[in-house]
Amino acid sequence: MILKVIQDKKILFSIGSIFISILVLYLKYLAWYTTDSIAFYSDMLETLINVAAAILGCVALIFASRPADKQHPYGHQKAEYISAAIEGLLVLVTAILIMYESIEGWYHPRLPTAPFIGILFNASAGVVNLIWCITLIKVGKKYCSPALIAGGEHILSDVWTTVGLICGFTLIPIIRWAPLDSILGFLIALNVIRMGFHVIIESFNGLMDKAPSPQVIEHIYEIIQTNAPEALDFHMVRFRQVGAITFIDFHLVVPGVMNVYTAHNICDRIELALKKSIGSVSINIHVEPEDEIKKRS
Repeated sequence: MILKVIQDKKILFSIGSIFISILVLYLKYLAWYTTDSIAFYSDMLETLINVAAAILGCVALIFASRPADKQHPYGHQKAEYISAAIEGLLVLVTAILIMYESIEGWYHPRLPTAPFIGILFNASAGVVNLIWCITLIKVGKKYCSPALIAGGEHILSDVWTTVGLICGFTLIPIIRWAPLDSILGFLIALNVIRMGFHVIIESFNGLMDKAPSPQVIEHIYEIIQTNAPEALDFHMVRFRQVGAITFIDFHLVVPGVMNVYTAHNICDRIELALKKSIGSVSINIHVEPEDEIKKRS
């Protein structure tokens, strides 16, 4: 039930991203339309990919919210990582298109028209993006959603692009050097490439069952130690983070004379403490008597 509520909230924010990205796209379209600037065109092209990525992320979150079945007994949460990887690839394709337009503009330079009106539209889009990216990253971290975090980081990159673009673009009508427009577009492309690779690497880490952060792992160890005073030891601890779920499995060593009922109660106590502290977890504990340790040693 808790996992379903989390997924519903993630989907709600993902739907919100679609509408926000469309609004930002319209504002950046106005910036390009009023100026006929290569830099603003490049910025608008990147935002167009944001719209596609927002739709893709929403579809992935809906698919990831499906319960486990016979074909997918561990659930469908990794769909979020696949979505993030595709988004990263789309970002790289966008960078190539922006570079192409920038090179064309370098050989055929032209001064933008109505530059300050374009700056106003573009700055408005940047403010909307800034508010939304902060919201997405905060919610994504809260609910361990790689799709929302990837979307937020992508938009954050767009914000920095907007800041740099506006700072550089204000110089064009002052110095009246047309090639600066193409240079700004090329710099946007380089920033887009950086962000694209970052998103792809993070998504691949998730697909390759990357462990949670060192702080979370240390906290898990503390919980196990605190809630299993009767146990002699625990080892072979493994972790993996899949979306909002943390998978944990380990071996718990107990005295050989301990009965099954007592050992089972210890495991229940550990599981309850982990769920209360970590949130959505899937735990597998293998109980073994101390004699097994002695045999292996």
